[in-house]
Amino acid sequence: MQQGLLYINGTAVKHERLQDFVGDGACGGDAIARVKHWRETLPNGVTYETLDCTESGYYDNTQVYTVPPGYFFTLGDNRDNSTDSRMLSVVGYIPLENVIGRVGLIYFSLVPGSSGRALSVRSERLGLMIR
Repeated sequence: MQQGLLYINGTAVKHERLQDFVGDGACGGDAIARVKHWRETLPNGVTYETLDCTESGYYDNTQVYTVPPGYFFTLGDNRDNSTDSRMLSVVGYIPLENVIGRVGLIYFSLVPGSSGRALSVRSERLGLMIR
């Protein structure tokens, strides 16, 4: 990641601005927030959407990661609020043998509570198919 842009093998991934995402819990809080929303297109043509909660966030500029053979690197779609492989001491690289399937559906989604509030269910996300 360099200045909030994803680079793969030294080349920036295509990054297209979408209409802002508006919803609760998007950036780790429990309030309704307006968040920058992007579509990225990988070199193989696969596209997906990402959220950008913070300008110049902690993970917007990272080291270069060299993924060892037989491992995967995970990168969350909520770039400023994802625990993913950028956190080497927490997640790190995922061994191929630990991958047992492909994500196809959001089965359950929670908004984390804050300031003494309980967790709540994000019903609008339940049952969404992942492309």
